Amino acid sequence: LRGTTLSTALLITTWQKIAPITLLYMVSNHTQAETTLLIGTTSILVGGWGGINQTQLRKMMAYSSIAHLGWTMAAISITPNTALLNIIIYMTISTPVFLLLMVTSTKTLQSTTTIWSSSPPTAVLLTLLFLSMAALPPLAGFTPKLLIMDKLIMHNLTPVTTAMALFSLLSLVFYLRTTYLLGSTIPPTTTQSTALWRLKTSHNQLTTMLAPFALFNITIMPALMM
Repeated sequence: LRGTTLSTALLITTWQKIAPITLLYMVSNHTQAETTLLIGTTSILVGGWGGINQTQLRKMMAYSSIAHLGWTMAAISITPNTALLNIIIYMTISTPVFLLLMVTSTKTLQSTTTIWSSSPPTAVLLTLLFLSMAALPPLAGFTPKLLIMDKLIMHNLTPVTTAMALFSLLSLVFYLRTTYLLGSTIPPTTTQSTALWRLKTSHNQLTTMLAPFALFNITIMPALMM
């Protein structure tokens, strides 16, 4: 995704996943759980490990997408509905993230340090969205991960579940690094980056509609677990 525009990266990480996920959902009853668990666990590890050293936000989001797809693959043969919920919530979170990055013309980690000075609400919203992608409670990204781990443990797959949770800590590292940079320019701390001139910070309606769903859905989790 490094050489693409943010709008193209948004389509690659969201729209183009619909067809393969649909096929996986349709054949979920005919897949071997051992194979999907191996692919899913490996994807979580690769996605977390590869995203740690990235300074380009598009490449970091690409590795994040690999990690989230790993959770979907791990659950697709055991609990396909929960796997589908996981990818839907991921798309709901990643869409406003890319839209906000397009509004602020942010492509690197260094440029995130100028967002707070130009638009504090945007910086706060991006921080919450990244924390939601990191699956921190009570944000939306935490719900499908908890449901998947609950289903795997019910199928006596506790060691695999533990490995997946530990590998997810790698993704948590670069999410926390990004949120730290978003808030590191709060006074009296200053930034050495050059702020963009006449930066437009208006939000479109799609971002406004998706942001609440991408952040807080912990209240519907009891209904989902039933």
